[in-house]
Amino acid sequence: MRLFYAIFPPREVQAALGEAQEKVRGFKGWKLSQRHQLHITLLFLGEQPEDRLPEFRRVGQAVAAQVPAFEIELGGTGYFPATGSPRVWFVKATGEGLETLAKRLQQALSNVKTKEQFHPHLTLARKKSPAPRIGPMILNLQFKAKAVCLVESVLERSGSQYRVLEQFSLG
Repeated sequence: MRLFYAIFPPREVQAALGEAQEKVRGFKGWKLSQRHQLHITLLFLGEQPEDRLPEFRRVGQAVAAQVPAFEIELGGTGYFPATGSPRVWFVKATGEGLETLAKRLQQALSNVKTKEQFHPHLTLARKKSPAPRIGPMILNLQFKAKAVCLVESVLERSGSQYRVLEQFSLG
């Protein structure tokens, strides 16, 4: 199972992000993330055996219970990598509990090797072929993070499909 922990914004924020995505629809080379799948990844666990699910559920529950609900702001857009040919178009996420959640999940699962350093963001689109950079946008969207989700990512021909396995309420 390919797993990760994430925070999903509410539907009204996903709809507003979808409006921002519309500005790149005419640009060839960009594949938009599906609105209902827009999320902030806290920790990518990668490919894991199904028998570890109880452990991942326990950790998600314990870590989420330690952090109170908090406000998240989605600000300006950017690219990964920051220079050269971009692969990902994202919106930067900030919030008092984001770093804490990511760090505590990583510490609790130190036996899981993770490659990426935590950069709080929400992916709006990925590059499929040569694509132009889109000018910067400031979204200024806010929402209250109330839960952390354990998510399974299933790779399909059309792209990754996400299935929330469990949701853990924050503090």
